[in-house]
Amino acid sequence: MKKLDIFKKGLFVENPIFVLLLGLCSALAITTSLTNAIGMGMAVICVLIMSNLIISLLRKVIPHEIRIPVYIIIIATLVKCVQMLMNAYTQELYTSLGVFIPLIVVNCIILGRAESFASQNTIIDSLLDALGMGIGYTIAVVVISFFRELIGTGGLSLFNPFDGSQVIFQFELFGDYAISLLTQPAGAFITLGCILAFIQFWNNRKSKKVGGQ
Repeated sequence: MKKLDIFKKGLFVENPIFVLLLGLCSALAITTSLTNAIGMGMAVICVLIMSNLIISLLRKVIPHEIRIPVYIIIIATLVKCVQMLMNAYTQELYTSLGVFIPLIVVNCIILGRAESFASQNTIIDSLLDALGMGIGYTIAVVVISFFRELIGTGGLSLFNPFDGSQVIFQFELFGDYAISLLTQPAGAFITLGCILAFIQFWNNRKSKKVGGQ
């Protein structure tokens, strides 16, 4: 498989949220704002990159019989490091994401890439896979949070994760007509369902065009 294909696979063909439907617990819970989505996305990317690199490097050393416990220990250690860094430097984002930061340990995306890819491929390929999957996850949660925040509150805002008092942008479009349901847990499922329906519609449309040719 070409290097670029490995990277692109996580973005589109095997997007962890919109295609594989993995890691939905955190994805639906934290997508109430763009700031949360970007913060969680960056955390997942960091853990994915480091776990894939370490597991790929040690793939010939780790005994097959105990590989899953070893993977979990590696991932848990990395998540704890990320959690401590966020607590130290992005306090408001750390508080906002709450329990979903340590829950990265049991995120199916992280363990799934370790088992299905990093444990069987080279360091470079594992790095590209981690980047593709991590960016794909981040794009997905940003898209979900974009619609939830925009429709649910009538506007959009993004704060500096290192300084919660610094506003990168903030504006209101239709505050009086916002649908607050989208900010609730049920709104996350509704938003995801609508996005998946649109993706399926678009894929079917492309298939018909290809078939027509």
